[in-house]
Amino acid sequence: MAANCPACGASVPDAVAYCPQCAQRLVESSVAEEILWEGTYSAKTLLAGWLLAAAVIGLVATLALATMPWYRGLLVSLLVAAVCLGSLGLYAMYRKLSVRYQLTAQRFVHEEGLLRRITDRIEMIDVDDVACAQGLFERVMGVGTIKIISSDRSHPELFLEGVDRVRHVATLIDNARRAERQRRGLFIESV
Repeated sequence: MAANCPACGASVPDAVAYCPQCAQRLVESSVAEEILWEGTYSAKTLLAGWLLAAAVIGLVATLALATMPWYRGLLVSLLVAAVCLGSLGLYAMYRKLSVRYQLTAQRFVHEEGLLRRITDRIEMIDVDDVACAQGLFERVMGVGTIKIISSDRSHPELFLEGVDRVRHVATLIDNARRAERQRRGLFIESV
């Protein structure tokens, strides 16, 4: 059911906060900060790294056991395995603890950092486009990187790495962008 704008009399769709003709505020902000999605860095993004580490460990073990006495070859192999797997594990843990994403009906929040936390907020009304990218191994695991292009001055481009179910999340962000523009009475083509 459409209503009329009290300022200019134009027909206005329901649930629109601003008149599309004169930009008169029609209702007080009644849309709550509904959380649509929350996430963090997915360790599945590192599949290629884990496979590479396994290949390096296998190659070093083969060469070490073929060229050295068995006990030295075994020690070198275990040392290389500990360094490769340990460094990848620590990196995955650091990224998991230091990256947080939150999508609400009105904004996107990106937090990064472990000791020093940086928080970026982009209003959904400012989001111009959403894209996602996946490499071969990322497609297999269902993870990837989302690129948000916005008119926000501090972050015109924001890259969200290691997002699980990347296509679903990109669709959620795009739908929230469209819903917020419609709620405010802006047409997507006009912005």
